[in-house]
Amino acid sequence: MKNNVIILAGGQGKRMKSDGPKVLCQVQGRAMLDWVITACENAGIEDICVVKGHKAEMIDDFLAGRNSRAEIKTVLQSERLGTGHAVQMAKDFLEAHRGGNTLILCGDAPFIDPPTIKGALDLHIGEGNSVTVVTSEKEDPTGYGRIIRTADGISGIVEQKDCTPEQAEIREINSGCYWYNTSDLLDVLFELTPNNAQGEYYLTDCLGLLIGKGKRANAYTSANPNVSLGANDPAGLAYLNELAEQMK
Repeated sequence: MKNNVIILAGGQGKRMKSDGPKVLCQVQGRAMLDWVITACENAGIEDICVVKGHKAEMIDDFLAGRNSRAEIKTVLQSERLGTGHAVQMAKDFLEAHRGGNTLILCGDAPFIDPPTIKGALDLHIGEGNSVTVVTSEKEDPTGYGRIIRTADGISGIVEQKDCTPEQAEIREINSGCYWYNTSDLLDVLFELTPNNAQGEYYLTDCLGLLIGKGKRANAYTSANPNVSLGANDPAGLAYLNELAEQMK
């Protein structure tokens, strides 16, 4: 069974001063979603599902006009109830890929790269993990989920709003990128509950559910310090453009 990817692309670009989907905001003249899809293609992951939401027709138009190597399907998240809910919308896509591994990416984090995708997959398969989280180290981790490490893996991810003061000091952060054993993900995906500060279905809670079932979880620390970077406003988008210019 082929490995595959789900790209979360349902968010609105309201704070970006855009009426369209956030993932279509541009970095160096290319939609952020294009950066993410290209990284997947260059890593050899060409079976893709894009979860669309706000102004979904604009995502459809973008994909129709893109010269894709990958087979790209889309599903609609009509209500934005969190990352876990977004992945639930791709249930049929996941069911068709039982036996493989599913990569989950944020469509507005343009600097994910093939070495990170492939390196995390190698760790994931080599250790027989149910889930492998891609992480990075931040001098200022504010706003990101923190990685809780153990002697032989990780025990969880705590979102910023749910952190204790001690957990808030952790500098290893969740990039929003994960490899899941597809069958294992399906076994827990619909057990998610919105019992958190945001009242949302967190995909990160799948990790705790899997560990509770005796499954293995670990983290892959990317050598790319920008792998988790996104933008929430025009200043953030300008910063991504500056970084992209430096990376040329």
